[in-house]
Parts: sequence; structure tokens; C-alpha cells
Amino acid sequence: MPEQPARERAGNFREVTLGYTAEDAAREAARCLQCKNPPCRKGCPVEIDIKGFIGRLREGDRDGAYRVLRETNSLPAVCGRVCPQEVQCEGACVLGKKGEPVAIGRLERYVADSFAAGNGCRQSTGERACAAPREVRVACIGSGPASLTAAGYLASLGVAVTVFEALHEPGGVLVYGIPEFRLPKSVVRRELAAMGEMGVSFRTNWVGGKTITVRDLLDEGYAAVFIGVGAGLPRFMDIPGENLIGVYSANEYLTRVNLGRAAFPGYDTPVCRGARVAVLGGGNVAMDAARTALRLGAKAVTVVYRRTKGEMPARREELNHALEEGVRLELLANPLRYNGDESRRLTGMTLERQRLGAPDASGRRSPEPTGETFELPVDTAIIAIGTRPNPILLESTPELRLGKRGYIEVDPASGETALPRVYAGGDIVTGAATVISAMGAGRRAARAIARKFLGEDAVTA
Repeated sequence: MPEQPARERAGNFREVTLGYTAEDAAREAARCLQCKNPPCRKGCPVEIDIKGFIGRLREGDRDGAYRVLRETNSLPAVCGRVCPQEVQCEGACVLGKKGEPVAIGRLERYVADSFAAGNGCRQSTGERACAAPREVRVACIGSGPASLTAAGYLASLGVAVTVFEALHEPGGVLVYGIPEFRLPKSVVRRELAAMGEMGVSFRTNWVGGKTITVRDLLDEGYAAVFIGVGAGLPRFMDIPGENLIGVYSANEYLTRVNLGRAAFPGYDTPVCRGARVAVLGGGNVAMDAARTALRLGAKAVTVVYRRTKGEMPARREELNHALEEGVRLELLANPLRYNGDESRRLTGMTLERQRLGAPDASGRRSPEPTGETFELPVDTAIIAIGTRPNPILLESTPELRLGKRGYIEVDPASGETALPRVYAGGDIVTGAATVISAMGAGRRAARAIARKFLGEDAVTA
């Protein structure tokens, strides 16, 4: 797929990948073998009819391809950009066994972006018109991909859905977490507008567990409540100096830039524009933070990771984009402390060299300290080593059953929690995972809600 040149894109927030032309998409779609029993669909958490949508595209029926996508995916333009297709649908593609798999994600993005006709109902539900309004009301707490998927599915069946969002814009991690250069906010707003036209109501500045509780919603007459609040509480390392000026969690840093518009003129929402930036972690969030720091004018950005490059959990595409743009890696290194000046401003980090030992529970070799230390001069450090559940809503709903790590336990088939009529899905159940897996959870819960309150006949594929 065409891209902005690395030197150019490192200085702006425009989308890095430029999308397929009609000719590009036609050539790529023609590579699909149209397998009798396509394994790619089994690799998709929301079970998109991949063979069907690519088949329509091969025939020149772009609108038909879009309708096929929308039958199971509420956010195809989003998924086409941020889903890890290489380990899901494309990872299962037959062509990938001996060469390059079909670029399913890029084709999905092309179809979604190029489809311009129809109103909100049609845009969000494909060929189905919105069902006649029903008496059933459902509330979704949180407006990330799990809740949006649940809301879109139920709204297509005529259910009145209200989405409660703690922040001042809906979209969840799609808005505050993923940078503009990976996922333009106009794409998210387009999907939200379509849901609004379907009848989904969004209420912002409503904090689940404070402004509104689960019990409040049930008492107000909502038939069911879906909890999709994500896992937005950052993890820290609890090492000396973490409270120095210039040390950020990735959550705060990216939210200030993405949702607070800190990088854009006309918005009075500052963020530290460091000259020498270190990012701790090796996942997609670490890559997002590092590449954002470059775009804010950093002269040097270093990703510090305690294992090797090959063991980084970030998508290969995101890692390669970061390296092309000038991000450097400091591998087999672990921070011991942050160092500051008399004004308590960060001036550097003390790191310890690591070596790889025996595999840990995940199968990756565990890092072990060597005792050798060195200094890394930095004025900004961004911690991107994972997240945990925010306790605000959980503490206000003691009837929920939590697992050992503090996430909500649910019935895996329906998403229902220990509290009847209350469902949950996404990162608040699984811990930090992918957008598409959260969407899959939202879809499963929505189908269970539809069966319970509308009957089996109302349930769609």
C-alpha cells in the first residue's frame, strides 16, 4: 500500500498509509482463491464473510462488498486499519503458506472508505433496514469498540440503546488511545454518526460508577446493561523517580495529544514536548507513543525494551514504521531509576543490561539482570508496559465477580456477569487485547441480550 515517505510523515499527523486505488484493490482481490471452506473466516473474531466480500469486489460490486462487511462488522474502516490481520484472517489465508496472503485488511479498508452512499441505517447494517422500534432499552457503559459493536447490533434490531461515556467525546480507545496517523478521527466520527442516525444515543461526561451506576440503570428501566469500559488504568514500575516532572504514563501522554488535541494549534491542552524521549515497553502502545513524540519535535526517541527485537509484541508494520521514521531501540535493558535535577525535572535514567534466560509462562525467554548498568540522558519518559482495570465502576458494583487480576468474570458464551442482566466484554474482561477481539465480545453479548429480550427469531447472524 502506498505510504507517506518516512521523513515527511515523521513531521505530521496525517495518516501514514494512503489506501488502495480502485485498480490496486481489483488486483489484490483477484488473488483470492475463493476457497470452498475458507479458513480466513475462522481466523476473524467477528466472523466476517471474507470470501463473500472479496468475491463481490472481484465482480466490481463495491457496494455489495460493503453490505457483506456490515452484516458482521460495525467498524470495517477501523478494523481495516488497526486489526492485527497478520495473525488472524491473513494468518489463516491459504496463500500465506507459500507466499503473501491476500491483504484482507487493506481490502476491508478500501471497501469501507470508498463506500459513500446510504444513510446511517444502511451504512451501519448493510442491506437490512433498521427494525421497527421496540420497548426494550439497553445501556452501554463506555464507548469503545466492544460497546459500539453491541450498540450497533442491538440498534439494528430496533432496541433503544444509550451509550454512557466518561470523557467528553465518544469512541473510547479509538479516540484517546490510537494516534491520528494510524486511525484518523474522522473515520471514527463517521461510524459514530451512522450509529446516531440508527437511534443510538450518546451521553458524554458520564462516569460509570460515579455519575451513573449499574444499579441506577437497571432501576431506571433498562432491560440490560453492557459494561465495556476497557482497562485504562496504567501500570507503573514502582522504581525511584517515577514522580519526577517529565515522567508520563502512555495513557496520559496519548490522551493529551489525541483527545486533548495537545499537538494541534488552537487547543490549550499542553503536553511535554521533550527533546530526548525514552519510551518503556515493546507493544503497539509503545510504538504509538514513540512515533507521537517524534511528531511533537523530539530530536531523539528511544524505545527501551528488556527483551530482543524479535520478541517485541508490537505489530511488525508498526515497529518497521517507527524504525523508518527514526525511532531507535535500546534492547535488553531495564530501568532501575529515573534521575532528576534540583527542580525535580527528569534528566536521565539508570538502566541495567539484561540477558535472556529460560522461557516464562507466555513461552518467551525471561530477561535476567547482568549487573551492568549505564545511563541514558532523557528529559521525557513514557511508560507503556501495560494497563489494569480502573476500580471506579467495579467498586460501585460489588455484585460483579472478579478474577485474580481484577477483571470481570463472565459467561464466555454470552458475556453475562454474575449480576443478572448485566453483561461485559472487551479489555475489562480479558485485559488489554485487540480492537477486533473487543468487537467480538460486544457482538456475542448483544446476541445474548437479543435472544433473552426479543426472542430467538430476532437474532441475526
